[in-house]
Amino acid sequence: MPVFVLLAGVLGLLSVGFGAFSEHAIRPNVDAESFRFLMTAVRYNQVHAVVVLALAFGLALPLSAGTLSRLRFAAWAMVMGTVLFSVSIYAAVALDTIALTYITPIGGTILMVAWASLIWAGWKARADLI
Repeated sequence: MPVFVLLAGVLGLLSVGFGAFSEHAIRPNVDAESFRFLMTAVRYNQVHAVVVLALAFGLALPLSAGTLSRLRFAAWAMVMGTVLFSVSIYAAVALDTIALTYITPIGGTILMVAWASLIWAGWKARADLI
């Protein structure tokens, strides 16, 4: 599905851009713990950008409508969870507004739901491949 290729590209670009910005502009101005939070956000952002790209290719497979629906849900949840998780940390550290990290666990929970949905899709897809 082309929208997920586009979104994977946006997430990947965001992770590289903010990773570089964090290293060169933010690191000298924050404590080690804040920088560690940033690098966690960058890592989650990068991993989930690749997963969204993989899901985009998975959505092109000849699978049942139910499996495709579950994969689509997982992809949307990956995008939303990544944005809420990583961007809340980016903004909190860059703007020195720790209250923004209250959004981070919501993103993390959505990411766990996305992974669970992917497990469910994989389990149900076994019948599609027989």
